[in-house]
Amino acid sequence: MTGRHYQVYDVFTDEVLTGNPLAVVHDAAGLDDAAMQRIAGQFNLSETVFVLPAQNPAHTAQIRIFTPDYEMPFAGHPTVGSAIALAQSRFPDVAGDQETLIILEEKVGPVRCGVKLSKAGAFAEFDLPKLPEQVPYNHDRIALANALRLEPREIGFENHVPTVWDAGVPYLLIPIHGLAAAGRIRINQDAMKKAAPVIDGRQLPAYVYCRETTLHDSNFHARMFVSDEGTYEDPATGSATAAFAGAIQHFDRPLDGLLRLWLEQGQEMGRPSRLRLELDIADQKLAGGRIGGSAVKTAEGQLFV
Repeated sequence: MTGRHYQVYDVFTDEVLTGNPLAVVHDAAGLDDAAMQRIAGQFNLSETVFVLPAQNPAHTAQIRIFTPDYEMPFAGHPTVGSAIALAQSRFPDVAGDQETLIILEEKVGPVRCGVKLSKAGAFAEFDLPKLPEQVPYNHDRIALANALRLEPREIGFENHVPTVWDAGVPYLLIPIHGLAAAGRIRINQDAMKKAAPVIDGRQLPAYVYCRETTLHDSNFHARMFVSDEGTYEDPATGSATAAFAGAIQHFDRPLDGLLRLWLEQGQEMGRPSRLRLELDIADQKLAGGRIGGSAVKTAEGQLFV
């Protein structure tokens, strides 16, 4: 029986069994939406990617991104993982450094990815599919503290306050004082339903961040929680990092030029991840940006569907 080739990658890491796992189903032509959703449920990872022929012959491939429950228009770790998987398929035997350009058609639009392969590993970065836009939101410090089971004084730091940003997927961004507070977060689902906005029928996930870090070369420490129907924590969230770029520009007002940041996520879950965020600042405005990370293959096989 001939099956569909699939691979599993750990993304935003260069070590197996860390980072954010991703299933990539190649040769997905002929699968309808319902079949893709069932397969994503079978893998039961945060996201599963289905690779289809590109609609534009100048592009590399079309990808569909499914969680176990619904389809997403864009997500960061599926973009990085898919780009690396397709690049490694194109160049299966890399003797030295090999760079290539991958253009993925996603629901949010074409996403350009630069991939660098070497014997040491694989790294990919993608352009932000859209610049982050701030969504109006009047935060309630006490309500958010109850939702995270923290003290109200631990919500916010410096001039950072809770905001909502959308760079393809909207997120509620919640700054907190430091690592001690980050480690004590326990989501109160009922309280979060009252504190988090709802957009397009879905309660926004909460991206919680602080400037204190566990690694000396990280700039921010983050955790991301989905809590609309049950609570789930994500070990690395590229789409939230894209939204976070808006908060960085808004609150920190970086100088014109290139700003490179490293974000750490997943430590509390035992799935440490590293995400690189680059911002292009011109005339004190965000002109563009990129998100990058490594990925390592952990499994592959045939899917008989």
